[in-house]
Amino acid sequence: MVNEAKEDQQKTEEVVPELPEEEAIEEQVPVEQPAEQIPAEEKPMEAEAEEEEAKPKRKKEEEEIVEERTYTIPLQKALVRPPKKRAPRAMQLLKIFVTKHMKLEVKVSEEEEAEELPQLIISQEVNQRIWGRGIEKPPRKIRVRAAKDKDGNVTVYLAEAA
Repeated sequence: MVNEAKEDQQKTEEVVPELPEEEAIEEQVPVEQPAEQIPAEEKPMEAEAEEEEAKPKRKKEEEEIVEERTYTIPLQKALVRPPKKRAPRAMQLLKIFVTKHMKLEVKVSEEEEAEELPQLIISQEVNQRIWGRGIEKPPRKIRVRAAKDKDGNVTVYLAEAA
């Protein structure tokens, strides 16, 4: 019996010292894991820093916008043209409409090319919407958002679906 009690005490003594060692090992493991994760965390921090840098640019762009309007532009006149010239004509109609309604200055002669005149910029989304069904079948009308910045440049975006 004395031997059994001694063995129990040794087992408990052995078990007790093992637990703190295991805890120490467990404590070391999480310390090592964040060390491995630090480079991974730096990347998002760098990305966040880039986003923060990008956000002021967006704010600057928003501040630069002087005027913003939403238009529904009729493109039925493009259907009068021969089938292979309809989508290009729809693009012309879009440019004419926006130039007229946003009061965009148009160059009249080659002398004015030297001066920097405001430009009309059409986004890829608008272009893809007009050309989406091919050259022969442009849409009959298109809803766009035209934004004019402080330099007088007009950018045409596709209006958000409501």
